[in-house]
Amino acid sequence: MSILKSLAITMAVSVSMSSVAGTAYAQDKGVVGITLPNKTQSRWITDGNNMVAALKEKGYTADLQYANDDVPTQVNQLENMISKGEKALVIAPIDGKTLSDVLNLAAQRHIKVISYDRLIRDTKNVDYNATFDNFQVGALQAQSIVDVWQKKGSKTPFNVEIFAGSIDDNNAHMVYNGGISVLKPYIDSGKFVVRSKQVTIEKVATHNWDGATAQSRMDNLLSANYGNARLDAVLCPNDGIAIGVISSLKGVGYGTSQQPMPAITGQDAEMQNVKAIIRGDQATTVYKDTRQLAGMAATMVDDALSGKAVPVNDTTSYNNGVKVIPTYLVKPVLVDASNWKTILVTQGRYYTEAQLK
Repeated sequence: MSILKSLAITMAVSVSMSSVAGTAYAQDKGVVGITLPNKTQSRWITDGNNMVAALKEKGYTADLQYANDDVPTQVNQLENMISKGEKALVIAPIDGKTLSDVLNLAAQRHIKVISYDRLIRDTKNVDYNATFDNFQVGALQAQSIVDVWQKKGSKTPFNVEIFAGSIDDNNAHMVYNGGISVLKPYIDSGKFVVRSKQVTIEKVATHNWDGATAQSRMDNLLSANYGNARLDAVLCPNDGIAIGVISSLKGVGYGTSQQPMPAITGQDAEMQNVKAIIRGDQATTVYKDTRQLAGMAATMVDDALSGKAVPVNDTTSYNNGVKVIPTYLVKPVLVDASNWKTILVTQGRYYTEAQLK
């Protein structure tokens, strides 16, 4: 091989490798920090994995961390992400009111902040919010209880108990408000009776959305109010709380042909709860396709950092106490025994049928 030919080949290879390296570098848009509440709820694991994948497709590296439902841990995670110069932060807050100081630091570094699923409150330093239509979640849950009542002949009184999520979570208020907007006319008219008389969110909230806490409260409600009366429905704001309520009810004899389960609602379409729907222990859950939400959060990050118009479809509803946060709402879907296979398996491909057996 001549020296000239060898040199030409070397130069060609060098140019080719530089081109590849340039392409790789162009796709390296930086690191995005993600902090989610916990790994005990399967939905947060799914959210995290989906977000990492969505950001990777857009050229970002994700720094995904879970805070074990501990506020100081989440604050420390954010401080570390800020100190490392990460480009943006996607935050599902444990307590929506505790991040003002650390987000002041993010603002000083010009770091974009996306509130994810749960609204970050009491700070101006939130750029966008990606969540589901949580008012509609609650309305769907409550309407499913009304539908059960109507199918059973609209007999009265129809005994209902109410649960809500964690009072420090803005979403808990949104879901509760949606549910009460549907149930209140029936309660006020006496068609539905809350024998415990516990209706306000302060009375029915469940700290950290904890299933064990819900089970304990349900135990107390049953012993105090349902000695000789049947409980007909329980408005549960999510699937973890529903599992606690189901355990309590089964402990006093519900779930048999002689004493069927009340109509129990839920949210998140967690696998164990879909199985509960299939076997008749739970009436409904609300399916929220976290793949869509994670994808939207990644799009918001990319567009915000690229100077593009960030997609939002609600500019009025999500006031965090300081300002209205531009929000993208993803639509929730009610799942019950009649449509779980179509919604979750055939169309959504969220689960395989084998997983739900």
